[in-house]
Amino acid sequence: MQSLLRQSHRLSCCLPSAQIHTTAVHRTFWEREKKSGYKTKLPEPSKKQLIIDGLRDLKKEIKLWRQEVKEQLESDPILVFRPGETDIVFDFKAPDVLDKWTVTTDADHGEGRSSATLELSAAGAGLFHGEVNSQHTKDGIIKRTGYANIRTKRVRKSFKREATYDWTQYNMLVMKVRGDGRSYLINLHTEGYFDLMWNDIYHYVLYTRGGPHWQIAKIPFSKFFLSSKGRVQDRQSAIQLNCVTHFGFSVAAKKGMDGPFGLEIDYVGLEYDPSHREEFAYEMYKTPKYIVAT
Repeated sequence: MQSLLRQSHRLSCCLPSAQIHTTAVHRTFWEREKKSGYKTKLPEPSKKQLIIDGLRDLKKEIKLWRQEVKEQLESDPILVFRPGETDIVFDFKAPDVLDKWTVTTDADHGEGRSSATLELSAAGAGLFHGEVNSQHTKDGIIKRTGYANIRTKRVRKSFKREATYDWTQYNMLVMKVRGDGRSYLINLHTEGYFDLMWNDIYHYVLYTRGGPHWQIAKIPFSKFFLSSKGRVQDRQSAIQLNCVTHFGFSVAAKKGMDGPFGLEIDYVGLEYDPSHREEFAYEMYKTPKYIVAT
């Protein structure tokens, strides 16, 4: 018995106590960070470089703050609320527009072989193109892959303050696009404060016709459905249009649709349609109070 106690004492000295659990682990739904492990390590600048960058950015931040104050004083809800008119939010003819978007693929995380680029086309629009490949890394962990995404960077106010888009006065998403016949997924990120809401995304499908002609897609916000980490949630709710943090598109190599893709985007805008009265398009299933998703 004493030898058994001595062996257990040695084991407790060698192993940290955090690795031995006698009860259920309480970190089942806890997220360590927002990227869920998909973090990209970047080199850290020196203190001298941080000071130089801070002084250079100070002028830009003061200019941005003045613009915020001016917009706040000049804003008039009666003038902003114009039924039938489209307000452009993302215009690819604006200068430095590509700096506001981020492109990611499965290859960025060593999970696949897809590639994608966002650049300006000959028509002066944004061209999201590349190739999706469903061949994944055979490591025994990754089961499905073959995707590419673009999304806007986090909207912010002056002095590095994070903010959200406020689209509460609109009920339609309007886009002028020219596709290749593929179906693309529209993503509206509504990243919340708590870790349970970091991956909340509202989706809807963008069907493209292909060919040389542009198409105007008008999609009600009531049609968007909620998902988290790629899983459609049982407990659905209408999107909170004052909590949108990112906007983007995704394309996948599902059902043997490997190969090149191309989506040309002229603009993305918002519109208020007074004839559209629908608040939410989907049935609301009653689930137990503490069921999050299945």
